Amino acid sequence: MRPTFEDTLAELIRPEVEAIGCRLWGLTSPSKGQRRIIRIYIDGHDGVTIDQCAEVSRQVGLLLEVEDIIPGAFILEVSSPGMDRRFFSTAQMNDYTGSQVAALLHEARDGRRKVIGTLVRVDETEFTVKEDGQETTLAWNDLKEVRIVPEF
Repeated sequence: MRPTFEDTLAELIRPEVEAIGCRLWGLTSPSKGQRRIIRIYIDGHDGVTIDQCAEVSRQVGLLLEVEDIIPGAFILEVSSPGMDRRFFSTAQMNDYTGSQVAALLHEARDGRRKVIGTLVRVDETEFTVKEDGQETTLAWNDLKEVRIVPEF
């Protein structure tokens, strides 16, 4: 499978993020009119600080200007994944077994596009949630996005 623009961008910026003592949680790059928005999510063992986000923004911004891989104008945003963190791979979900997750499917399944349940199992290409006593297995490629549901 050919790498996406986001995959290429992630591999380019990962060393910059790690040099600052953080890990790259994920990124998105939607277009908004004539501009592309690069949203970078970083994390650390004890979370991340505003100063770390600002440092990543400076370093990655310089790198993107020098490498010139983004056509046209772009906006760079750097933040933590937050309490309702979006997962960018099933591997990221392993530490969240037992937590509530919300998955949005590309296409409706049994008349629904959204599945909310307790994360039961995770493997490389799919994961299983328990919802109202029923287990549902979802393939990663069938998902638009999946997020943790914060519990207060």
